[in-house]
Amino acid sequence: MSNALLQDWTTPFGLPPFQEISDEDFGPAFDAAMAEDLAEVEALVANPDAPSFANTIEGLMRTGAALDKVASVFFNIAGADSNEAREALMREYSPKLSAHSSAIYSNKALFDRIRSVWDQRESLDLSEEQARVLMLLHRNFVRAGAGLEGEASERMTEVKNRLAVLGTSFTQNLLADERDWVMEVTEADLEGLPDFVISAMRAAGEERGLGPVVTLSRSVIVPFLQFSPKRDLRRKAYQAWGLRGANGGETDNREIANETLALREERANLLGYDDFSGFKLETEMAGTPERVRELLMAVWEPAKAQADADAKILEDMLRADGFEGPLEAWDWRYYAEKRRKAEHDLDEAEVKPYFQLDRMIEASFDCANRLFGLEFSPLDVALYHDDARAWEVTRNGEHVAIFIGDYFARGSKRSGAWCSAIRAQRKFPDVQIPIVVNVCNFAKGDPALLSYDDARTLFHEFGHALHQMLSDVTYEMISGTSVARDFVELPSQLYEHWLDVPEVLEKFALHAETGEAMPKELLDKVLGAANFDMGFQTVEYVASALVDLAFHDGPAPADVMQKQAEVLEQIGMPRAISMRHATPHFAHVFAGDGYSSGYYSYMWSEVMDADAFAAFEEVGDPFNVDMAQKLERFILSAGGSQEAEKLYTAFRGRMPGVEALLKGRGLAA
Repeated sequence: MSNALLQDWTTPFGLPPFQEISDEDFGPAFDAAMAEDLAEVEALVANPDAPSFANTIEGLMRTGAALDKVASVFFNIAGADSNEAREALMREYSPKLSAHSSAIYSNKALFDRIRSVWDQRESLDLSEEQARVLMLLHRNFVRAGAGLEGEASERMTEVKNRLAVLGTSFTQNLLADERDWVMEVTEADLEGLPDFVISAMRAAGEERGLGPVVTLSRSVIVPFLQFSPKRDLRRKAYQAWGLRGANGGETDNREIANETLALREERANLLGYDDFSGFKLETEMAGTPERVRELLMAVWEPAKAQADADAKILEDMLRADGFEGPLEAWDWRYYAEKRRKAEHDLDEAEVKPYFQLDRMIEASFDCANRLFGLEFSPLDVALYHDDARAWEVTRNGEHVAIFIGDYFARGSKRSGAWCSAIRAQRKFPDVQIPIVVNVCNFAKGDPALLSYDDARTLFHEFGHALHQMLSDVTYEMISGTSVARDFVELPSQLYEHWLDVPEVLEKFALHAETGEAMPKELLDKVLGAANFDMGFQTVEYVASALVDLAFHDGPAPADVMQKQAEVLEQIGMPRAISMRHATPHFAHVFAGDGYSSGYYSYMWSEVMDADAFAAFEEVGDPFNVDMAQKLERFILSAGGSQEAEKLYTAFRGRMPGVEALLKGRGLAA
């Protein structure tokens, strides 16, 4: 039989023919595509003509099409719908793909051609975009170790291959711990829980052939911790949640984290850097660990002060319920929810029926239509899972993109939420229309109901999707979200602001049973409580970012857990708050190096997103056409075509300070 992954796809819009692809196809397809890629590179290197931008830089961009196609399908499916075969493929092919990448980046003849073009760049009459692509490509090769010789070059390959293995192991261990732990509960244990929590627990149990259960899916465990009056069960569930990746045995991630940090330091040292943070941050907006720490500490102090004050109030509530001893981490969400109900007269059980998943999807589409003129039409096409659905995206009748949404939690899906592209936008060597995927982990229901935070997550990921869909560049290398890590979260975090626009909620926050709009009084309460418990939220995030930075700024620690404890003690971490991501399940940092020494980037981007939305507020219209056009022109369509600071300044006229962020979080003095 022919391998569908290696054929030309005649499906609607060039979507992968998911129904024709079997797990057995991936290995042979990867092998064939890697061989084809290497042959294409060798042909480029063998070109007798003098190196030029066309025959070398653009020539390199013509290579690897088959491998890109296979890899994009596989990694999208492996993250969203894993199984034993796909996990085995990940373990086998992660190091093979790393070795393949190293073979290209360490190809001396190829690098000589790239360096030759780089050296003559001033005389080549390149466009601004071409000059940017040349700089980035040359820099990528240098940072990958292309300039290393002999043993240093060989060791760099070994280090990167081992890091690929470790990242895969870390991810699969975490998925196993999250998938395998359940806490069965009795009907009596459901007492005091809102109907939407009980429904989610029953659905999670049905998926496993059990009665109602608590799982380690955030969409189940967080509302359980918020609403369950049974302190012993909250404690059991919370401790299991906190021990993901640290349970001993085959799925323990602590030694993986230790080895990962040591290898990252060695990688940086091979390239002449003192530590990994110096290497990693060199190409980011922040530039140095010192600037990152300065931002994080500017936010930490007011956030910790707020959290400490909140803890005293919650502890008094704990005492009033007859419990001795201090407030614990498994108590915080429960008493914070009771306090929110008391102080803001806001009950999530009353609010949640107004946040139907389908209505929130419509809201995200409607905002994109009003801002950018995009229209979304459902597609009846075969996808990789029955939960996933697709839309054609058009503007003025012209095809812009395909958008796929995969929203429900399941045991085969890794935790969290993310945006990826099965196909990115480009105009060279051919015009390519993007296929963009949003993956979330919301609890199933009929209808599916979201928390307010869930709705924000949906808008956040759709902001990433807009960055991909509205991209308008020539070269895929700088398309969409191919920007500095501490800039990539700007479009996503900025888009969250439109969920808070009253007219959006008035139109789409419709009750699941009655269809009535959210009453203004309730709407005012929801918006008024938007910053409730912000001390807690900020502290758990900033603590994780500071630990990540400490791991990579300076010598790699011998014991990650000891280093984590030292950092938390040094900053005075409140007793009843844990890091948002403790080290053994800190997938942002250890599943790959995308956010390593870079978890701060959400907050760096938040400084900009608060300021960027203020631009709409200043003109008195969240849907101001002129401002939306500027946002698209300078941010969403520009990709990585210019330095991030230059793009933001073109949009706003200046770079912002931290004040807008503190004000937005309700932490300003």
